[in-house]
Amino acid sequence: QVQLVESGGGSVQAGGSLTLSCVASGVTYRTDCMGWFRQAPENSRETVARINSDGSTRYLDVVRGRFTISKDNAKRTLYLQMNSLKPEDSAIYYCAADRILGDDCWVRRDIDFPDWGQGTQVTVSS
Repeated sequence: QVQLVESGGGSVQAGGSLTLSCVASGVTYRTDCMGWFRQAPENSRETVARINSDGSTRYLDVVRGRFTISKDNAKRTLYLQMNSLKPEDSAIYYCAADRILGDDCWVRRDIDFPDWGQGTQVTVSS
């Protein structure tokens, strides 16, 4: 099992930036496919960004060009750099991990990710 701990959330004005971090511990081969997800009140959870075992990335259309997902394997840490934040980006952000290799990471349903962090709140005011 992998333990994931997110940090870096907070409250910012629209146009501001935040960097989220997710530190993994435990069985690290289960972090081949990692992602950031978010859920706002009364909304369903959505995938914000994913990074696969090859280092390739994919983004939700509305965050592409503003958010950057990256991973430091030596530090066992996943990052989400969020720039030009908008009020609609407000949500609880979660990281998740799975032992899926290559492009299978893109089609993995989020409900099938076995390991999740506790979430970190991001609030963007207008």
